[in-house]
Formats: sequence, structure tokens, C-alpha cells
Amino acid sequence: MRYERSSALFREACRVLPGGVNSPVRAFKAVGGTPVFVKEAAGAGFTDEDGHNYIDYIASWGPLLFGHAFPPVLEAVVAQARKGTSFGMPTALETQLAELAVSMVPNIDKIRFVNSGTEACMSAIRLARGYTGREKIIKFAGCYHGHADAFLIQAGSGAVTFGSPNSPGVTQGTAKDTLLANYNDLDGVRRLVEANPGQIAAIILEPVAGNMGCVPPVEGFIEGLRKLCTAEGILLIFDEVMTGFRLARGGAQEVLGIAADMVAFGKVIGGGLPVGAFAASAEIMAHLAPEGPVYQAGTLSGNPLAMSAGLAMLRQIESDPEVFDRLSEKTAYLHQGLEEALKQSGLPYQVNRFGSMISVHFTATPVRDFATSALGNNPYFKQYFHGMLEGGVYLPPSAFESYFLNDALSYADLDQTVAVAASVFRKMRA
Repeated sequence: MRYERSSALFREACRVLPGGVNSPVRAFKAVGGTPVFVKEAAGAGFTDEDGHNYIDYIASWGPLLFGHAFPPVLEAVVAQARKGTSFGMPTALETQLAELAVSMVPNIDKIRFVNSGTEACMSAIRLARGYTGREKIIKFAGCYHGHADAFLIQAGSGAVTFGSPNSPGVTQGTAKDTLLANYNDLDGVRRLVEANPGQIAAIILEPVAGNMGCVPPVEGFIEGLRKLCTAEGILLIFDEVMTGFRLARGGAQEVLGIAADMVAFGKVIGGGLPVGAFAASAEIMAHLAPEGPVYQAGTLSGNPLAMSAGLAMLRQIESDPEVFDRLSEKTAYLHQGLEEALKQSGLPYQVNRFGSMISVHFTATPVRDFATSALGNNPYFKQYFHGMLEGGVYLPPSAFESYFLNDALSYADLDQTVAVAASVFRKMRA
């Protein structure tokens, strides 16, 4: 394919945007080449500025559960835009979306809307610290909770050491309060808790990881975290920015049967518009301003356009709960096709899947944490990505991202995807 228009647009963007993008993964740094610029999208795919059509497996990184330009969401946003786009005052829409979300998700009483997943996770951590009176948190390598300072921390020298900043601009003072554990390693978490008695406010994790590819929790891991948190007075925070309203009506809490103390949301809850949220019991949320002393605010929080989109999306889920079964079945079908093609190719591989999330890793080692996921970040992945792109299939441009299926994908789309993949695998092995 020729990408003349996208290449020209990228050069123009680089003159006025750092790296030519407004979010780093879009720049194709991990895979090389020039990023594709989208012109328009509908249903299961999009068209780029050069006129090429693609089957889309990122779905705007998860929120487009029913596909691009989903009519109920579009109609709700247009109708609201005619009434006004922003007020900075309360609207009935905020309460309606809050009531619906609370009714769908187990174990939450109240919810606060913000503007992004980063803001939701950042605010949840602040509230957890204010509620418990403790300062330290535990996060997991490979779990991404946005770009707030407390989350941009890499490992120290051992399991019980403090982390260190992995981005300039994050202070050592911030880093000392973030402890890093390995995903799916319950014993490592126990050692951190034992080494910091009475100091840990919260453990935050993606209950099904999506930022090291799709990495499900191993049996007993989440259950063990829940028991440990209960015993030690630590708040268990599920970052469900990806999994909320995608894995099930009630998200990962419902699927895994584990009650978190706090939950962060994003993506699906906004129907494709910028929305985040965090939620908990009435007791915990009572500590949040203006009811309590923990401050959080946002001029555009509860924006009526975003609330309209989110309300339309959640109402569609409520009226069509079978969507989760359809998505799981399509993802399993894609998994089967990709695995058959990979077996025939002789390439080393792992395919991880949970619900409508899936990822391919070019390694013979089972992928269960960040270290094993990193084994698949190799030249094979770059060949795979660009081969699929040339074949009209758009995948996440990183070995560390999950694919997100949407309900507009047909089985013909899935068959075409597998056919393109099989051809790419043969060339990779040649």
C-alpha cells in the first residue's frame, strides 16, 4: 500500500505536535514506519486518508463495543449538542448515567465522573490514601493506570524495595510511595505487605491485564489479593478502564466473582467520548469533596455530550445483554483461526484471550506477566504488524497491547483476518 497522504500529514503534525501525535503509541515507534491517519469510520472498520479500508481491532482502544459510529450514540450526542455542549453546572444526565452504572456494577453505591482513565485512577488512589490514612500503594509491572506520577514507576533491585521513576519529571519522593509487584505473583505481594506493615493504602491492578497484551489472572491470584487486603485493611482497587462494561454488564467483578473496594472506569462508560469514573461504597465515597475532605474537581467532568454518549451505550448494553456472549464467541473463533495458522507456520507463539480481549505473542513461553510478555516484543511482532496492515487489518501497533473486538465484526471479517494472518505467518517463516 502507498501512504502518501498519511506520510504528508504526519510530517505536518511533527511540526506542531511532539512526535506528531497526542498519545505516544500512535507514533508507531514500537513497530517502525509512518502512522496511518484515519479519515472516517463505520461499523467494524475505518478508511485512512489514502483511501485504504481496514478491519479494526483496537475499537478506539476498547470503548466502541458496538463498532464505529454506532447510531444510538451518534443520535444521542447530536441531540444533546443542539441543546448545548457544556454548562459547568449539574444536569439530569449525570444522575441518570450514575444510577444506571451503579445498578449494573456489583459492590458500588456512588460514582464520580471525570474526563479520562488516568484521572479516574489518580483520583481513586488519592481517595484511598485519604480514607485509610496511609501513603503507600502497590501496583504491578505491566499494568498501566494512566500517566499520573504515582503510576510511572519501574522496579527497584528486589521484591521489597521501592520503585524508581521511569519518566523524567516524576520525583523520587513520589516514587518512594509506590511499590512494584509482578502480576500473578501473590507471594511477591505478600512480601511487600510484610515489609511495609500498616503503611499500604491500596493495591491497584487491572483484574484482566490489557497493557502487556491480554494477560488473564491465574487461578487464586485475585482471590488471594482480596483475602490479603481484607486482612490488612488495604483497599483493593480494580482498574476497569478496559474491562468495565466490556467483559460483562458488571465488568471483571462480575466475571471473576471478586468484590473490589474501589473501581475505576473509562472507555465503554463514555461511549467513545472522553469519560472516566471511579466508584466505591457510600462509606468510602463520603470522604470525597464536597461531602468529605479529599479534594477532586474538574471543569468538564460530567460534560453533557459525554454523559449522553455513555448513557446511550449503557442503555444499549442493558437492552442487549447477549452482546457479551456474541463478542466472546467471535473472539474464540478468531483465536482458533489464528492458532491453527500459527501451528502450521512453525513460529513460536502464545495466544492469550479473555472475553473480547485477545493478543498474539511470538514466544514459546506462556505469557503470564510483564517479563514473559516482553519475550514476544521481537522482530517477529513488527513483521506481523506491518504484514497485517498491508493486508487491511489494523492491530495495536505494540506487542504490549490487547486487541479489542467489537460487535460489528462479522464472521466474514474474522475469516478475512485469519486468511491475511496465515499469509503473513508463511512469509515470516520463509
